[in-house]
Amino acid sequence: MSAPATPASPDASGDKLDRGVLKVASVVVLGAIMAILDTTVVNVALQKLTIQFSTSFDTIQWVATGYMLALATVIPVTGWASDRFGTKRLYLLAIGTFLVGSMLAGRAWNVESLIAFRVVQGLGGGMLMPAGMTILTRAAGPQRIGRVMAVLGVPMLLGPICGPILGGWLVDAVSWRWIFYINVPIGVIAFALALRLLPKDEPEPANRFDFVGMLMVSPGLAALIFGVSRIPSTGTVAALEVWLPALAGLVLLVAFVLRARTMENPLIDLKLFGNRSFSVAMITMAVFCVGFFGAMLLLPTYFVLVRGETALHAGLLLAPQGLGAMLAMPITGRLADKIAPRKIVLPGLVLIALAMVVFTQVSSTTPYWQLLSALFVMGIGMGCTMMPITSAALQTLQPKDMAKASTATNILQQTAGAIGSAVMSIILAALLAGKFGVPTSQGQIAATAATMNPATHEAAAGLAGDSFATTFLWATVLLACCLIPAFFLPKRRATPAETAEVAPAVPMH
Repeated sequence: MSAPATPASPDASGDKLDRGVLKVASVVVLGAIMAILDTTVVNVALQKLTIQFSTSFDTIQWVATGYMLALATVIPVTGWASDRFGTKRLYLLAIGTFLVGSMLAGRAWNVESLIAFRVVQGLGGGMLMPAGMTILTRAAGPQRIGRVMAVLGVPMLLGPICGPILGGWLVDAVSWRWIFYINVPIGVIAFALALRLLPKDEPEPANRFDFVGMLMVSPGLAALIFGVSRIPSTGTVAALEVWLPALAGLVLLVAFVLRARTMENPLIDLKLFGNRSFSVAMITMAVFCVGFFGAMLLLPTYFVLVRGETALHAGLLLAPQGLGAMLAMPITGRLADKIAPRKIVLPGLVLIALAMVVFTQVSSTTPYWQLLSALFVMGIGMGCTMMPITSAALQTLQPKDMAKASTATNILQQTAGAIGSAVMSIILAALLAGKFGVPTSQGQIAATAATMNPATHEAAAGLAGDSFATTFLWATVLLACCLIPAFFLPKRRATPAETAEVAPAVPMH
C-alpha cells in the first residue's frame, strides 16, 4: 500500500523535484494532455462533422459547447470531492469517466449521440485538471510550486498547438472517429499509472456539502459560458439567446458570492481571496486569459482564411510558439521558486505585447518569417507568464487549501478564456461584416466565400487581413492592461517560514 501523501519538505534538500514527485507529475501530465488535446483537436474537425452528420454548423458547435458546459458544471464540485473522497480516488474516477466518454464518442451514430457523449467526456475532463493540480502541489510542497507549475504548464501550452496538427492529420488521413479513439490508449496508460504511482491520501472529515451553492455555481457558470459562446454565431450581444442566459448566470453567481460570505463552508471558499497574493494573481490571470486566449483563437483562423492554409498547415505554423514556451518554462519554473513572481511575469507580459504588435500590422502578404519569429517570442513570454502567475497564487497557501484554490483557479481560467474567445470572435465578425457589407453574423461566412473565389481572392484576403490586424490590436490592448495588476504581484518570494494564513471573510449583514 502506498504511503499517505505528505507535503514535501521545504528545506534546501527538498529544493529539486525528487523521483517521487516526478512520478506523480508524469501521471498528472498524461491526464492533462488527454483533456487539453481533446478540447483543441475537435475544433478542426467541426467542418468534417457537419458534412458527416448532414447538420448545420450551429448544431455541430454543440460538440464543443456541450463539452465546455459540462466542464464548467463539474469543476466547482471538485474541491469538496477531493477532500471527501481523496484526490487519488477522484482522479481515477475522472480518467475513467473521460475514457468511457471518449470510447462512446468514437462510436457515435448521429449528432445527438455525439453531443451527449461529449458531455460525458466533459464531466471527466472538468475533474482532471483541478484534481491533478491538487495532487501535484501537495506532493511537491509550497516551495517547489514554481517547478511543478512549469511541468504542468507544458501540456496546457502545447495542447492548443499540437491539437490542430493532430486533429487535422487524423481527420484527413484516418477518420474523424480517431480524434476520440486517440484518447483510449493514453487514458488506459494514465489510469494504470495513477493506480500504481499516485500516493494514497485518506479522505478528510467532510464538511456538509453546500448543495445550494452547487445549484447556484454550476448552472450559473454553465449559463454564463453558454450565453457568451452564442455571441459569435448570433453576431450581437443583444440577441435573446446571448443576454438572457448570461444575465441569469451572473445573477446566480452574484447570489452565490453574497451567500458564501456569510457561510462557514461554502462550495468555493471565498476566504482564499483574503490572501493578497492569491487575489492579485487571480485578477492578473483573468485579464491575461481574456486577452491571450482570445488572440490564440484568431491565429489559426488567420492562416486558414487570409493565407489559404489547410487546417494541418495552420497547426504546424503555430509550432514556434510551443517551441518558445518549451524553452522558457523549465527556466522560469526554477526561477519562480527563487525570486519574486513579479520579476518573471512583467518581462513575460512585455514580450507577449511586443510580439502581438507584429500581428497588429498583419496583412495578406506579411512575410512568414516575421509571423513565426513573433510567435516564438510570444511563446517565450507565455512561458514566463501563466504558470508563474499560478505559482504566485498558490505559494502562500496551506496544503489543506490547495484543492479549493485549484478549483477556483480552473473556474477562472475556463470562464475568462471563454469570454476572451467570444469577445475576439465578435470583434472580428463585426469588422469582417463591415468590410464585406453583410450582417455581423454573416461576416466570416462572406469573407470565406470571397477568399475562396479566385476572381475576388486577392481583394478579399486584403480586406480580411485588415480586419484581423484591428482585432489583434484589441487583444494587444487587453494584454497591456494586464501589466497593471501584475505590478502588484508579490515583490519577494514566499519563505518557508511564512505561514499561509488566509484572512477571514467579512460577513455581510
